[in-house]
Amino acid sequence: MSVPATRDVHLVGVPMDLGAGRRGVDMGPSALRLARLAAALGELGHTVTDHGNVEVPVAEAVPAHEAGDLTARFADAIAATTRATRGALDGVPSAGMPIVLGGDHAVSLGSVAHACARGRTGVLWIDAHGDLNTPSSSPSGNVHGMPLAHLLGHGDARLLAALGEAPALRPEDVVLVGVRSLDPGERALAQRLGLMILTMADIDRRGMAAVADEALAALGHVERVHVSLDADVLDPAVAPGVGTPVVGGLSYREAHLLMELIATDGRLTGVDLVEVNPTLDVQNRTAAVMVELTASLLGKRIM
Repeated sequence: MSVPATRDVHLVGVPMDLGAGRRGVDMGPSALRLARLAAALGELGHTVTDHGNVEVPVAEAVPAHEAGDLTARFADAIAATTRATRGALDGVPSAGMPIVLGGDHAVSLGSVAHACARGRTGVLWIDAHGDLNTPSSSPSGNVHGMPLAHLLGHGDARLLAALGEAPALRPEDVVLVGVRSLDPGERALAQRLGLMILTMADIDRRGMAAVADEALAALGHVERVHVSLDADVLDPAVAPGVGTPVVGGLSYREAHLLMELIATDGRLTGVDLVEVNPTLDVQNRTAAVMVELTASLLGKRIM
C-alpha cells in the first residue's frame, strides 16, 4: 500500500492521571501541544482541528473511598471519563482521524472502544507493558495497567460498562509491540486469550522491520488500524518523561521505522499518544519525540 494522503486530523485531549501511580501525566496534552503537534501535522498538509480537552476530575476532588480502592483506584471517575471521551470522539467526522492526547493509558478505554464501535478495528498496542492486569491481578490497583484487559472484556464491572459494549476488542484484533515488562497475571491472561505479543527480544533477534511486518500481517483481516502509543515503549534515554520507565526500550530510529511502516500500510484510522509526564521530563524532550513519531505515522519521510 502507499503512504496515506493528507488527512482530516482531530485532536482531543484527555488530561487524566487518575489511572497512574505518579502525578503529572495530566499535563501530557499541554506538553504535546507545546511541542507543536498541530503545526507539525499541518506542515505535512493535513488539516488539523483541536477540540480542546475532555473535562476530567482531579484526584483531590474525587471521594476518598475511590482513591482508597486498592483493587481499581478511581474506577468510578475513570469510567465517567471513558464515557466523556467516547462522547467527545462522537464529534469527530466519520472520515476524520482522531488523535487522543493523554493522560495515562487508561484514556485508551474510551478511544479504542469508540474506534471499535465505528467498525471492526485492529489495535497496535505499542507499550513497554502489557496493560493486561485486572483488579484481581494488579499489584498496584492503578488502572493504567489494566485498559487492554478491560477492552478485551475482563475486569471491573464499572469500567466494562463504560465501554458501551464489552468486550470492545477481540483477542485476534490486537497485537502488542515492544513489550518488556509483564506481571504474572498479565502473562497468564495473554496466554489464555492467545494474544500476539512481540517483545523487545523479538525486535533484538529479528529487527524492527520484520517485527512490524509480522504485526501488520497479523491484522491483515481488518480494514482499520488504531495505534495506541505509550511513551514508555521508548528507551528512557530517548524519552525520560514517563512515570513507569523500563530500560532497554525502542531506540529513536526503531520507533520511527515502526511508525513509517504503519503509515505505508495505509490502514491507520486513529492514534493515542499517552503517558507523557512533563514533571519527569527534560525540556519537554519526550513530548517532542512523540510529536516527531506522530509525524512519521502520518507520512513524514526523509526523502
